[in-house]
Amino acid sequence: MERLPPLNAIKAFEVAARTGSFTLAATELGVSSAAVSQQIRNLETWFGKQLFVRSGNRIALTDAGHAIYPQTARALGDIAAIGRRMLDGNLRTRLVVSVPFSLAELWLAPRLAVLLDTFPQMAIDVRVEDDPVDLVRQNIDLRISYGDYHYPGLRMTRLIHDDVLPVCAPDFWQRYGNGASSLADVHESLFIHTNWGPTYASHPTWADWFSASGGSRAPDPSHGRRVGLSSLAIVSARLGLGIALGQRIMARADLEAGRLIALSSVSLRLGHPYCAFMPAAKADRADVAGLVELLGAIPGNVPSGFPGKSPSRFP
Repeated sequence: MERLPPLNAIKAFEVAARTGSFTLAATELGVSSAAVSQQIRNLETWFGKQLFVRSGNRIALTDAGHAIYPQTARALGDIAAIGRRMLDGNLRTRLVVSVPFSLAELWLAPRLAVLLDTFPQMAIDVRVEDDPVDLVRQNIDLRISYGDYHYPGLRMTRLIHDDVLPVCAPDFWQRYGNGASSLADVHESLFIHTNWGPTYASHPTWADWFSASGGSRAPDPSHGRRVGLSSLAIVSARLGLGIALGQRIMARADLEAGRLIALSSVSLRLGHPYCAFMPAAKADRADVAGLVELLGAIPGNVPSGFPGKSPSRFP
């Protein structure tokens, strides 16, 4: 048998590279940070290469680390898959998709409905959770995330770069907005503000939108409605609770059905695109590749393998 690197050290390296932290790796592995650091040193000695650059409590992969990480993650994923098959005794393919809370209902669910209309017997497991997610340990086939920076070393496909525009229910505008010559005249209490939380800073605000429209108004979030999800902003606007700076991909169905109206043609792009991440060992699987194709399709276009076309991507 060919000489193998120390497997415990390989596992410590994969977790540290994926989490970007010896401390987080230690928590996941149930050991001390010092133990993780020692395993990494053992592996660096074995390879004769430095795998991480250390700066205080921060680490970053070196060129050598980047070179071996994809194969390391793939190999551990394959080993984990063998274990699951042996323990479960079940070889049936199940498509496991992980998605942020905001995208689950208004964006992912309608696309899964298209998929299941063609393949009604397909087993799908949808998990709604925040980043970061351990795709290997949790046996996830596809993770959808905001931004292209969460999972270095995994296969990544950019799906869509969304934008936001002001939307509200038609009845709401008739009741509160018809007397206004523009959104600049609308009372501050009628704006819906989306709070993405403390880890995000790239989401456009109402102040950004007014600036792009040539104005200087900056509605105060404390005087209006505040919600913690982009999807909830759309639902709130549809229910007549105010005017949302809504994401187009989530508002599209309501706009087309007339449940929402766009109050301006001015829109702002989000700071980052939505991306799909996949373990390399799963990225070329027919069901995974087909779902990525569907999720990245231009709205209104139907990719091959879906209703009205011959199924070419799915078994």
